[in-house]
Amino acid sequence: MTSRLSHTAVNCTNAFELSEWWKQVLGYVDLPGDPNEPGHEECMIVDPDGDQRLLFIEVDDLQDTPGRIHFDLAPREGRRDDEVRRVLALGATLVADRRNDDGTGWVVLADPVGNLFCVLRGEHERAAQR
Repeated sequence: MTSRLSHTAVNCTNAFELSEWWKQVLGYVDLPGDPNEPGHEECMIVDPDGDQRLLFIEVDDLQDTPGRIHFDLAPREGRRDDEVRRVLALGATLVADRRNDDGTGWVVLADPVGNLFCVLRGEHERAAQR
């Protein structure tokens, strides 16, 4: 017997606001029949394909452990650099630029509450370099 990953949980102080921000970044949606609303202490969002779920949970005692877990994002369409610009415009903060002259590498960003995530090259960018 094995287990499967049900969802990824993100501890925060305002589940609704953070889930709404990540919905814009990822193109995720609320669970059908279970919309997230201001004041909800738990807000689940899901990939439109239904494959991945993120649960934002309000906690009283946030532990300061940045970098222990972070998301790696790759654009569904377009280029890494375009996605970095889009996410910065949504309110992300640049933490570190790890792009290389040959086009490889990634960019480390933080969401509005400081959770780190990286933006990698899209699949078509990686394939073009092979």
